[in-house]
Amino acid sequence: MTQQNGSKPVPRHLRQVGPQAPSATEAESHERVAHEGAPEEREHFSAVVITVSDRCSRGERQDASGPALVELLEREGYQVVHTTVVPDDLQRIQYAIAQAAEADAALVLTTGGTGFSPRDVTPEATTAICERMAPGIPEAMRAASMAITPHGCLSREACGILGRTLVVNLPGSPKAAVENVSAVIGPIAHGLRILRGGPADCAAQPVSRG
Repeated sequence: MTQQNGSKPVPRHLRQVGPQAPSATEAESHERVAHEGAPEEREHFSAVVITVSDRCSRGERQDASGPALVELLEREGYQVVHTTVVPDDLQRIQYAIAQAAEADAALVLTTGGTGFSPRDVTPEATTAICERMAPGIPEAMRAASMAITPHGCLSREACGILGRTLVVNLPGSPKAAVENVSAVIGPIAHGLRILRGGPADCAAQPVSRG
């Protein structure tokens, strides 16, 4: 390194003699936390992934959506306790969801069966078995999809609550499934904390300014 005015380099351990000014990245992070509130502590909720596909259930096609969702969930701190593949059959889908709820899984993600085909009945199965619906989640996912493709409005995915379990429908495409749930993964975690008996305050916590 070139030194000006004939001065000698300062030893590294003597360079910092006072508090160092935060970098632009650190300053931006502090401002974001002050505006949004401190991030909530990540909890390790249990999850089940249900792939709904006639062809996958018959072994005619390899399931790609299920493993993609498992990878995303584990990266987000979820414990995936079970995965299964069922055909596009109303009763089989309902049974798989009911089993997950009986096992007290916090989150169930279904992938497939949300389109316009006569065999696409995942939303109907979800609506029939859930006790309460959560329409804001699929609305947000469709809005996020519309920013990527105008075909996003064609997804009929639903979301509901069965006991202490949140059930979220996702498209059958691995790319679309991951994009959709990624758009709402943060709010889903907050909703699960409330559903599982946590605090019901939806407002960001104020940051102490000392």
